[in-house]
Amino acid sequence: MTRIHLSLIAAGLLAALPLAASAQSASPLSYNYVEGGYAATNSDLDADGFGVNASVAFHPNFSVFGGYQNQEIDDTNVDFDQWRVGIGYNHGISPNADLVTRVAYEKFDAGRDVWGQRIDPDGYSVEVGLRGALAPSFEGYALAGYEDYGSDYDDDFYGRLGAQWRFTPNWGLSGDVKFSGGDTQWFVGPRFTW
Repeated sequence: MTRIHLSLIAAGLLAALPLAASAQSASPLSYNYVEGGYAATNSDLDADGFGVNASVAFHPNFSVFGGYQNQEIDDTNVDFDQWRVGIGYNHGISPNADLVTRVAYEKFDAGRDVWGQRIDPDGYSVEVGLRGALAPSFEGYALAGYEDYGSDYDDDFYGRLGAQWRFTPNWGLSGDVKFSGGDTQWFVGPRFTW
């Protein structure tokens, strides 16, 4: 990552510090989970595969999170991997809702193209939005984000919607949809929360 990227990430974290100082109580929503399931991308070239995600709270208002996906482009033997790892900040704005900010390192690896060049950019993303318990067993979130994979690739603004329906206090079904330009990425699978 360049010095500019690191500066933007540091600025985002510093902007969250005043909110951390003014936080009155921990969130009733859990930021401790692990999930796995089906992942797909709908774009000019459709792909699908699997993904895993996890998050661990290390403070009432801060968590670390990460994710991995492997998808194969339809009707080809070409696959790609996506990784992300970051830090999240949550601030309770009501008894059942949080303001959420997340900053992440992003990596995309599609191997080599037909000319032998590696397609493996890395970059960062920044997201902000709301997460809330809409019912005792149902929660959702809406985030607006920005991602940048460097000067060789277009940066992009995107939207992300997600929900979880809990069968028990620990087990549920999770779903996430990311809308970026003309592309749609989605994930669905079981989640274990503690």
